[in-house]
Amino acid sequence: MNNNQPLQVRQNTIHQFFANPVRLLAPMEGLTDPLMRQILTQIAADLGRPYDWSVSEFIRVTQHVLPAHVFYKYVPELHHDAKTASGTPIHVQLLGSEAQLMAENAAYAAELGAPAIDINFGCPAKTVNSHRGGSVLLDEPEVMYEIISAVRRAVPAHIPVSAKIRLGYTDTSKMDDIRGAIADSGADWLTIHARTKTQGYKPPAYWDKIQNFNSLSIPVIANGEIWNAEQAQNCMMQAGTQHLMLGRGAVTRPDLVARVDNDNNKNSENLTTLLWTDLIAHQIKFLEGAAKSDVVLVGRYKQWLGMLTKGYSEAQTLWEGIKREKNRAVIISALQASV
Repeated sequence: MNNNQPLQVRQNTIHQFFANPVRLLAPMEGLTDPLMRQILTQIAADLGRPYDWSVSEFIRVTQHVLPAHVFYKYVPELHHDAKTASGTPIHVQLLGSEAQLMAENAAYAAELGAPAIDINFGCPAKTVNSHRGGSVLLDEPEVMYEIISAVRRAVPAHIPVSAKIRLGYTDTSKMDDIRGAIADSGADWLTIHARTKTQGYKPPAYWDKIQNFNSLSIPVIANGEIWNAEQAQNCMMQAGTQHLMLGRGAVTRPDLVARVDNDNNKNSENLTTLLWTDLIAHQIKFLEGAAKSDVVLVGRYKQWLGMLTKGYSEAQTLWEGIKREKNRAVIISALQASV
């Protein structure tokens, strides 16, 4: 038996992943949950530009190896070859600060069928950072190295391990140290949100600073403040990478992933534009999705509708009519009438 075969399998997989420009749906806590992933990946597939993969919301690792039901809660796609109904692979994201615990949970996630493990060093939430998770670890590059390398050793050799970071915690002064930690850790690729934790989500994103990581021998994916095709092109040019992770812009305009790669092809405009009338069926499907209660599902839908108002004028009109409505059936009727 060839002992290098698992490593070769991983290297071949990564080569296939990045042979062409990669487009990912970002992990966003409380937003791109399994239901939203199902809807957005289906739309992308229908428009002919499916996401290459998506990443789950982070699964927090604290004191022990999590039971299977926790992984299935965050990533029910694990029951279906770790793919959405439209066939988009879902990578499992972990967040924590204890290297050995992260490694043990990553190994278990792999056992449950995770096709890849992503490690969160980018979350800016106070509750996460105060418990030494997410972006606060950007101030401790040596801990980042320990976590990534421990996870890399723990999971089977054929399963990729990636990391998602910001440019720094309070500032960018540790960028060189962060790059060094990533370089030595065994990570298979790196996703960079082009702002520090302190900068949060305020425009602009500093895409040009991603260039500081392009000396790494692994692929780099750019993320942050990409709301339309023009910004996507500017990001790729300034960051020096063709690979993009799309976040809030993809929720606001679910056709963004298709429009990014067809911006200069006028003949494809009708194929890559999702009209409000086309989106109605997807919104109804969202409202018919499983949830703990109508209250939860209606709240989640209003969150999405509020974001859609930035991309569709019809969404603003609908929002004004149902923003205080709590009955799911009434909202569906209003949605159907908004054609």
